[in-house]
Amino acid sequence: YIAAFTALAYFAMLSGQGWTAIAGCRQFFYARFAEMLVTEPLLILMLGLIANADASTIGAAVGADVVYILCLYMGAVSVVTTVKWFWFLVSIIALGGIISSLARSFKDAAALRTAEVAELYGKVAWLTILVWICYPVVWLFSTGFASFSVSFEVCAYAVLDIIAKAIFSFVVMSGNDVLASGNTNKEYV
Repeated sequence: YIAAFTALAYFAMLSGQGWTAIAGCRQFFYARFAEMLVTEPLLILMLGLIANADASTIGAAVGADVVYILCLYMGAVSVVTTVKWFWFLVSIIALGGIISSLARSFKDAAALRTAEVAELYGKVAWLTILVWICYPVVWLFSTGFASFSVSFEVCAYAVLDIIAKAIFSFVVMSGNDVLASGNTNKEYV
């Protein structure tokens, strides 16, 4: 579903349905934020399931992710500069919570599984963390300072989406046998 939602969002942006003009007559692709609201929680859920994290930890990370995305959206549509930067600051704080969950809480849970599962989790978690740090950087220079052209912004987000979603999924699927052998808590009735 992650790839499908991302493809639908890019089709909407390509077909002219997923954008509008905002202050300064800059193109604003709201379809990207709708797509992020669906796919990023799914990525966090997948990371949580790989790590075998408890539901409350996964839920907290997903909640922080929703706050992160909504704050970036609100910052993007803000007309008042100080309000824009307030939303951006809150989004960075929320991203810090997500990264903390992935790098600490989820990692600790993954360490309790087999070494192979912990290694797989480490690969996909750090891939996710490194790429997700780049998203607000692109936002900062495109939406924030308007230093990047809209074309560069779209291309930068597309590259990040390919890494964060497609490559992530391929790495997880390539470790499917590791995940199957890492389930030691199966109970057969």
